[in-house]
Amino acid sequence: MSPVSPVPRSLPHPLLVCPVCSSALAEGDRSLACALGHRFDAARQGYYNLLTGKGTPFESDTADMVDARERFLGSGAYDPLRRAVVRAVRGRTADPAVALDAGAGTGYYLEGLVAEAPACYPVALDLSKMALRRAARRLPGGISLVWDVWRRLPLADASVDVLLNVFAPRNPGEFVRILAPGGCLVVVTPRPGHLAGLEAVGPLLSVPAHKADDVLASFEGALVETGREDLDYAMSLPRDLARSALVMGPAARHARAEDAAEVAEAAGAAPLEVAARFTVQVLARP
Repeated sequence: MSPVSPVPRSLPHPLLVCPVCSSALAEGDRSLACALGHRFDAARQGYYNLLTGKGTPFESDTADMVDARERFLGSGAYDPLRRAVVRAVRGRTADPAVALDAGAGTGYYLEGLVAEAPACYPVALDLSKMALRRAARRLPGGISLVWDVWRRLPLADASVDVLLNVFAPRNPGEFVRILAPGGCLVVVTPRPGHLAGLEAVGPLLSVPAHKADDVLASFEGALVETGREDLDYAMSLPRDLARSALVMGPAARHARAEDAAEVAEAAGAAPLEVAARFTVQVLARP
């Protein structure tokens, strides 16, 4: 994929809304502000934190989890998945104006989409400041927002052409509200057997059967499925990269910490053959 343009672009208007009063947010000099005077300044690393008051009760990804994800994604192990996500979007809309990744993490999937659709304005939304530091660097032509996907999203009605949701929580009512007519939602979920082979480095979380069907049912007819692809391939992972695959996600909270000697010993062992098993769904308004 071609590199993302480093040239920043103006925030489309109206796109963002104030989380305090729901007025439109306008972009200033490293700030977002509404007409009623509520202002949000950019962090030094480039993202904006829109969470107000007590914030959120949910845990965000830690620095260690984000570092592990960057190592793993940087290896190219999930490149086939990123290509499948971009293919799903492009099959539905060739030139989206605005793309939101709800649960964007470090912006890896949005980066892939913008490389193929450079006129698209990317919005990375995640709870983790640590992840959005990376996303802000990866997506200089867009905006990165700290936000809780379970709350009302800080976006205007019908303002998003493409909504990505990759291994992340979903808020069906809000996703439907912000999706523009003719827009699409692309959801990636794991299937049973995903990451089989990683048991050698730590415990795995079970994946329920029929997860993609449950995703579709959660939208209760407000969105219909227009495409579904099951993607399966094998990954040959050195032990250190296998460990990164384990601790970059929710399994990190259950994994046992390894000392330096054990990590060094494992690094000399043979690579692990690990399964990648995903479903990529495309949903749209009926």
